[in-house]
Amino acid sequence: MSRHKIAVEFPEIDVRVDIELDDGRAPKTVQAILEKLPIEVKINRWGDELYTDPMPVKVKEENARSIVDLMDAAYWPQGQALCLFFGPTPISKGNEIKPYSPVNVIGKIVSKENIAKRVDDGASIIIRK
Repeated sequence: MSRHKIAVEFPEIDVRVDIELDDGRAPKTVQAILEKLPIEVKINRWGDELYTDPMPVKVKEENARSIVDLMDAAYWPQGQALCLFFGPTPISKGNEIKPYSPVNVIGKIVSKENIAKRVDDGASIIIRK
């Protein structure tokens, strides 16, 4: 198992979110993302989840989960998107965090600040090593 650090830069609000990737659960997914970096893409908000427009990464479900933990970073195979879970989504019940459909968990957000409410739909981001 190896760990890699990537950053998601939000130029419009001058914030960087650091993510520690962990290839223990979804090694093919982590590798596919690392090979495509840097990626410039738009991001959207769904409750307290931020997710990107489709990225140039295509991976099938790999140990996919339908409930995730707070501050998980995941890849959403159905939408070819990076997902950042800062809290519940509109379909969450109680304290659970429920993605739209199963996601491959690829690591943890290590930045402490919850920026979900500060990000506008369609904002441009850059994902880099």
